[in-house]
Amino acid sequence: MATRIIKTQVTGTSTQKFTLSAWLKKASNTANNDQVIYDSYADGNNRITLYFRGNNGNRLNLFCFLSGSTVCEIETTRKFRDVNSWYNIVLKVDTTQANVSHRVRIYVNGVEETALTISTYPSQNANLPMGTSSYQHAFGFYSGGGSSAFQGSMSHLHFIDGEDRDASYFGSTDANGVWKIKTSVSGVNYGNNGFFILKDGNSLTDQSGKGNNFTLSTGTFTKTEDNPSNVFATLNPLDKHIGGTAPTFVNGNTRWTASGANNSNCAVRATIGASSGKYYFEAKYVIALYTNVGMSLDNGTNSWNGDGDIGSVSSFYGVQSEGAKRVAGTQTHGVFSALSNNDIGMFAYDLDNNKFWFGVNGSWVASGNPTTGDNPLGTLASGTYLPSLSNGSWDIASSTAFNFGNGYFGTTAVASAGTNASGNGIFEYDVPTGFTALSTKGLNL
Repeated sequence: MATRIIKTQVTGTSTQKFTLSAWLKKASNTANNDQVIYDSYADGNNRITLYFRGNNGNRLNLFCFLSGSTVCEIETTRKFRDVNSWYNIVLKVDTTQANVSHRVRIYVNGVEETALTISTYPSQNANLPMGTSSYQHAFGFYSGGGSSAFQGSMSHLHFIDGEDRDASYFGSTDANGVWKIKTSVSGVNYGNNGFFILKDGNSLTDQSGKGNNFTLSTGTFTKTEDNPSNVFATLNPLDKHIGGTAPTFVNGNTRWTASGANNSNCAVRATIGASSGKYYFEAKYVIALYTNVGMSLDNGTNSWNGDGDIGSVSSFYGVQSEGAKRVAGTQTHGVFSALSNNDIGMFAYDLDNNKFWFGVNGSWVASGNPTTGDNPLGTLASGTYLPSLSNGSWDIASSTAFNFGNGYFGTTAVASAGTNASGNGIFEYDVPTGFTALSTKGLNL
């Protein structure tokens, strides 16, 4: 079910000036369905919608439709397909501007989108229904229905009523040229209809002081630790091997399900890897059959080298759910008892000393102790490693949900959080001392 959050609008400060800023992390790129970011909606003939246009290569589109007529439509030439990083999208509107192209401006990660495939601007001094009480603010889904749900995560949603502000209020470029979030915005008046919600995964309570709180309309509201200030690893649907019917990615690409119909030797890697440091993650075996989980060397192409059964290749270091360890192409059976549905696997990788450990439901296999470095399950080759997953048996369903530190298995929060991973991430079990999460902050510890 699509998640949608809403707020009925109040009479606004202005119908000619407003600013919308949203931080987004896409989870998929749909070829046929749109993905709605924001919708100001009264009915099918009166709406303003900001969305990724699926049938046009995932271009960003702003569509204003009033009294059954198109008032404005802006669409970028650029296509937005990144499922690994956060986008900051800023929509700046001021219809009083004499310069036509300044009436509606779109910024992505601090840069204005000036290359446009569609550029129909509103007339000067046009009144747009932002702040009209018969409309509602909505994020994540087109209010009129249809298959248009946003697939991914949102954070730091701002609406400034009566002021047109550029992207510099919401982010800044660091020394490496990377657009970074400003977790608080200063120098603005949010106006009657303005709000600031989802501050680093916070609640739907308005943080602007205006009291314009949102409510959950449909779906599940999941507070993930993954946010623009700290990006966690997820499964990467752009880095996969399909040996038959393609598995599905859900819950922000943290869960993978193979249907059991012609799914043999399908595999995927995660979005973040490392060549040094100590890292921990967890995997919940929702359906625990013939599943390989661990880390594999990044060989510059695909770790599976054309074989989706990553457990059988020399680049893989991990375990198979039937009780085997798989180290550099060698499989050893009977290392631990076969896993049951909903068992939680614990994975610790020391890339500084080339060791790894595996545990189940709070206990390390084979008397392992990652904190002391004793009794590793195997020895690693040197190189860059990425978390990896495959199902290796024909026509057998499997499903695995990962917690890379975001605090959830799917949409279910960890039952009782263990010790923190160097102040980074929330896990079900205690994280070994000195280990941390695969995230942007974790990589920089």
